[in-house]
Formats: sequence, C-alpha cells, structure tokens
Amino acid sequence: MRKHILVLIGMVLMAQGLMAQTISKEELVFLTSAWKGERFADGRPKIPDELLKRAAKIGIDDAWTALKNAGYTNQFEIGWKLVNDTIPVIGRALTAAFMPSRPDLEKNIKERGQQQGRKGNTNAWPIDMLTKGDVYVADGFGKIDGGTLIGSTLGNSIFAKTGTGVVFNGAARDLYGLAEIKGFNAMVRDFHPSFLQEMVLTGLNTPIRMGAAIVMPGDLVIGNKEGVLFVPAHLAEMVVATAEFVTMKDQFGFEMLKSGKYSTGQIDSQWTEEIKNHFLKWLEQHPELGKMTKASLDEVMSKRTW
Repeated sequence: MRKHILVLIGMVLMAQGLMAQTISKEELVFLTSAWKGERFADGRPKIPDELLKRAAKIGIDDAWTALKNAGYTNQFEIGWKLVNDTIPVIGRALTAAFMPSRPDLEKNIKERGQQQGRKGNTNAWPIDMLTKGDVYVADGFGKIDGGTLIGSTLGNSIFAKTGTGVVFNGAARDLYGLAEIKGFNAMVRDFHPSFLQEMVLTGLNTPIRMGAAIVMPGDLVIGNKEGVLFVPAHLAEMVVATAEFVTMKDQFGFEMLKSGKYSTGQIDSQWTEEIKNHFLKWLEQHPELGKMTKASLDEVMSKRTW
C-alpha cells in the first residue's frame, strides 16, 4: 500500500512539473532532439557538471568562432551591465518569457499557478524550478523602470539554488545588495530602484529571444563582460573542446615563436607531423592546460578554419 502511495505522489509531482511549462516535455525533447545525453525530468538537456567547469575557463571569442563555424550565428548578445565584471556566468539555461501585464491574462495565469501550488508573484516561479548549475535566463522585453525581475532577496535565493547567476533582458534592483552575494553575478540591461510592476510570466522552459540571440532550455550559458553566448546543448562538448585547444595552441605558438623554433606561417597554418608531435610533448609538460591524444589533435586540425 505504501509503495502505491509513493508512486501516486510521484505521478502528481511529475504532472505538476509538466504543467509548469508552456510546452510539453515531449515538445521540449523534440525541439532539442539533437541532444543525446541525460535530461531533467521536465525534458531539459542536462549538460554534465564537469563540462560546466571546463566552460568557465575558455575564451568566449573562441567559443563564438566554433559556433559560427558550425552554422550557429544567432547565439551571441551584447549590451549588458554586470553586478561583477570579474565573475563569469556559466551554467545551463532555465528560460522564462515575460510580457506586459493584461488583467484577464494575468488573472488566469495566477489562478492556474495557485492551483498548481505556486507561491508569490510570477517572477518567483522560475526561481522555484532552479537547480545547482542552472542560469535563470529571462526575456523581460527590455523593460527597465518597473522591470526589475530580482533584488537582493531573490538574488540570494537564486544563488543558494544554483551557485551561478542570471541573464535578464530587463532590469534588477538593489545593485549593492546583489554585489554582496559572494560568487553571484547578474547580466542585465540596467539597474533601477523601482519594484516589478505591469509584467506577467507567459513562458517557462520555452524557447526565448534575448536581443539578437535565441535561447533554448538547457543551452550552455557563457557570459562575461564581453557579452553572453548561448551554446546549444548538443554542441557544448565540441565548442568547449575547440576553445580549449585554441588556448593550448596559442600558448604553444607564443613559446615557439619566442624561441624561434617555428615561424608564424608554420604555427598559423595546418601543422606538419613534426609540429603535432612537438605540441603533444609540450602539452605533457603543461598538465594544467589539459590532455589531448594524437587522434583528437588530428580531428581538430582537420576541421580547422581559424
């Protein structure tokens, strides 16, 4: 009997999780079908934690180039203000879309939310879904005055759940309070002292637009003072690995040019077998940069367009 009750509770919780989206789990899996790895219960791609750690160390320029070469040209957006310029925002996207409030729409959305057991205003609902390693990515249609999706209270709640930060096409309030959250960062259009008003959540765990970029739930978010890059989950490993190699290649190249071992033309073109073998031996002496096999090096060099 107890087992049947636990199964029933699990089914109810799963149903509530699905209702939290404005698209079904099946639709989210379909839209992100190129991802073949693990998923969250709601269908969102779950990029491995280890890959998130690696992504925190790569250059956004190199990652952007790898994406562009793969044909993904609408994944980068500039024009952000940051709580802390020195802390990158790295994680898996949990998306939300907001629109200007309309009484009948807001009434229906909030009533349904109450039936689902949701608490507070709709801007708190995405926060309740966050897990470790997530980045709350919200399209607040660029609203500043009255468009403050979080202040220091919600910022503390977000960081406690994720250990990361947020990216808002909108605003945040209480800049100095947010800056006191050690390790937290927010990328927003601006800061404003007003409270959130005349906005309602209309999409949760759905595709959204962030300026010129499209974001899918589960995308790898790489944000810093240069801008923010949204990497499709199925390309995250390739993008990170390519960017890691470019870092290795650049450091190797700098040393070789300073020593006079090779010329600029040799370093910046397809490598000979001699240079490849020299690079692998050099890499063994720099374990902090990572490891690479001859087969991996050959594959990367064969696709080289940078």
